[in-house]
Amino acid sequence: MGTWISAALATAISFLALDSIWLSFAASRLYRPRLGSLLLERFNVAPAAAFYLIYLAGILTFAVAPALVTGRWTTALLRGAMLGLVAYSTYDLTNQATLRGWSATVTIADLCWGSFVTATAAMIGFTVARWVLARG
Repeated sequence: MGTWISAALATAISFLALDSIWLSFAASRLYRPRLGSLLLERFNVAPAAAFYLIYLAGILTFAVAPALVTGRWTTALLRGAMLGLVAYSTYDLTNQATLRGWSATVTIADLCWGSFVTATAAMIGFTVARWVLARG
């Protein structure tokens, strides 16, 4: 149980920290200039919290757990990257297909970011879980 709690905490902290840095950088430089009229003035916490909880469960289920079975960090990396690409594609490509004025630049940046941040968080979660397991 301690292994899973450690993996969950490490995955959550790393994902949230990296995503906070990204959003603080990208909001004014990428999102607001290209999607300004679509953005809310104030951040809506409830749906964001729901996303993070659901997505972190997805990272643990589809990337960290399989990596713990194989014992390979590359499993966490590749499965995390694929999950990030699929999840962020779902959002961005749907928006690009249905919203007037959705930016292809935002889509490309988001797909790269989603792949990177999910792969990184999955690797960190896996590494911490392995460390906890090794300490016994």
